[in-house]
Amino acid sequence: MHGQYVFRVRVRLQPAQPGISLEPGTETTTVTVTREAPEPGTGGWRFFRDTLWRGEVADEAHARRLAEDWLGLPVEDVSFSELQADEAYIDALKEEIAADLPAFKADTVSEVLSKYLGSSIRVESGTD
Repeated sequence: MHGQYVFRVRVRLQPAQPGISLEPGTETTTVTVTREAPEPGTGGWRFFRDTLWRGEVADEAHARRLAEDWLGLPVEDVSFSELQADEAYIDALKEEIAADLPAFKADTVSEVLSKYLGSSIRVESGTD
């Protein structure tokens, strides 16, 4: 069972030593960052609820701080791309959501997934 969140992050590079400079216009770059999705039901598994809204970052300043912690670099912009997961992860996620619908202020699992992840879920076949 495996799941990961995928983000596009624009970072600002800064020289760590005096006398080093970057060519103007090249100080920022965009990278793809993946963050392992905790196993449903374990600590931190509600990351999507606390961070996303309809497949977008809900609080940009918070998301930038998270990405800065992940990368140790100044972050200018963060956008959520998708939750990539195998079928086992998605099934376990749906089970955990169903067991605690009031925490999501929703009536159905489908409503929860749409409310927080929008259409940004990619189920990958488990061909390891």
